[in-house]
Amino acid sequence: MKLHRDHPPEGTVRDWLDGRADAGGTGFVFPEGASPLSWDSLRSRAREIAAMLTSQGIAAEESVAIMMPNGRPAIECLFGVLYGGFRATMINLVAGDEAISYALSHSEARFAFVGPEQEELFSRTADPAHITALSPDGGPSPDVPLHDITPQSHALLMYTSGTTGRPKGVVHTQCSLLAGGWTTAIAHALTPEDRGLCVLPIYHINGLCVTVMGALVSGGSLALVSRFSASNFWAQAAQSESTWFSVVPTIISHLLHSENDPDPDCIARLRFGRSASSALAPEVQRAFETRFGIPIVETMGLTETAAQILSNPLPPGTRKIGSPGIGVGNEVAIFDSGFNKLPPGQEGELVIRGPNVMLEYLKNPEATADSFTPDGWLRTGDLGRQDGDGYVFITGRLKELIIKGGENIAPREIDEALYSHPDVIEAAAFGRPCASYGERVEAAVRLRSGSSITPSDLIAICEKRLGKFKSPDQVFLLDELPKGPSGKIQRIKIPVEIDRHMRR
Repeated sequence: MKLHRDHPPEGTVRDWLDGRADAGGTGFVFPEGASPLSWDSLRSRAREIAAMLTSQGIAAEESVAIMMPNGRPAIECLFGVLYGGFRATMINLVAGDEAISYALSHSEARFAFVGPEQEELFSRTADPAHITALSPDGGPSPDVPLHDITPQSHALLMYTSGTTGRPKGVVHTQCSLLAGGWTTAIAHALTPEDRGLCVLPIYHINGLCVTVMGALVSGGSLALVSRFSASNFWAQAAQSESTWFSVVPTIISHLLHSENDPDPDCIARLRFGRSASSALAPEVQRAFETRFGIPIVETMGLTETAAQILSNPLPPGTRKIGSPGIGVGNEVAIFDSGFNKLPPGQEGELVIRGPNVMLEYLKNPEATADSFTPDGWLRTGDLGRQDGDGYVFITGRLKELIIKGGENIAPREIDEALYSHPDVIEAAAFGRPCASYGERVEAAVRLRSGSSITPSDLIAICEKRLGKFKSPDQVFLLDELPKGPSGKIQRIKIPVEIDRHMRR
């Protein structure tokens, strides 16, 4: 199987795993101790798992839940489910019991691969009358014919965070899942010689599509660790001989404020770092690149698009600080409220069309219809503008805008003002109900240890950059801001966390 820049991958995940196995080579390494996994060994194990699932009477495209952390068993189970033509239903282990129970029930999965450390969580959240736990280790493989699968067959079911209601189940096909890895591979010019470092959970779309599918499609390999650790990150990158990594802005900030430095050989080997999932503050990006000498490529992706939709070019191409880049592998536009394309410079909703776009929201035709324009563009819910070179600048979320006295305020503006102080590790602005203005602006911040800066100092910084009207009325100092599985700060949960903090 060969990567082509001009058209997305053809075939199925089974086809691509067969091709990689036939070509040989290492697929995955595990810096925390598990033995490496060649593409050929992965195919053998995937076939065993696929045959076992088939022998259980599971239909093609039926959900099979995967309730496991990053590791060799999770990779084997994921590819086993995909190889067998089933719908891999990735369970977010930190979503909370209610959301996990909903995903297991809504997906109608009758079987779930459950890691040893997740057995208690499974027992709390699963209905034993409808779903059976399977051991990742498995047993001998029965000799049964596997289901026929096509590029249009269901392959992945991943639930959104549910910040505006019940989580929605995003369905990807075999071909859109592969296209998610392809957009990453062509944007970053990945080759069989590249090895990514994955510290993000593969039950999140970034970890699964950017790094796992990116390795499959490019023919390279992946170093996979259980979780991000600022104290171990550079050692893991060096030990695994990684050439690139994919992280989120909070991780970049934590690495920047850590006392650990990579060794010179590690820096020389790393071609780039990749940032996604939320906006990267320009001050943080510049400071990281100045300290470590590793270029950061800002990107943007969605669960609904199998991750990446935008990316800045690699050096020496033009990286525009503050922009997640241009469309690579898909079409990008800015629409007004009537779904008309806007010219460069005008603000509207970012929309996407391409081979990596989801098939549907499972069992939710109304939400599916609402997410697409009449001519098939996916509505992202992000506000932004596009410059004359095609670079997109995100200005906010339609549902996150703070409306103060009838004026729209994008939280990102305030975030970036707060990040301009070097002691700020995490920052997020949000709106609170207010009798005078409808909403008032507040913000939460995490500072580096030993910092003497005060909330008043931070408000003054914002007022100098943004003016008093847009600046926070209050800034709260927290030990940690609430985050999702990818490390993205969850703005909607901050007021609850502040209230809990104030009651202590």
